Amino acid sequence: MKKVVSTRNAPEAIGPYSQAIEVNGILFVSGMLPIDPTTGDFVPGGVKEQTAQIFINIKAVLSAAEMNIGHIVKTTVFLSDMSLFDGMNQVYATQFKDSFPARSTVAVKGLPKNSLVEIEVIAAK
Repeated sequence: MKKVVSTRNAPEAIGPYSQAIEVNGILFVSGMLPIDPTTGDFVPGGVKEQTAQIFINIKAVLSAAEMNIGHIVKTTVFLSDMSLFDGMNQVYATQFKDSFPARSTVAVKGLPKNSLVEIEVIAAK
């Protein structure tokens, strides 16, 4: 059975989609942007600050599904330019303790609201 997961502790969806969907213990988290949910604005700074805020948002959605960062099995990172990879990767590497999930990282022509980075995850109980 499909269950919609949402929380006010992460940015609201900016289109016709859900923050996350859980099916049979697998959580599909939509791409998260570096929006501070308390202000509705992007966090100031560059790709490191944006990546850090995205993980705050991801952790909030995971918590709403009674999961945590350790449940993540796959991430997809979208960068507005591959020159941002090192900065994103420095912050990304600090988020996981025991093992890293599988990951894809791609550069795209543009991201919503001109974000530098967007990250989506799949987690499993």
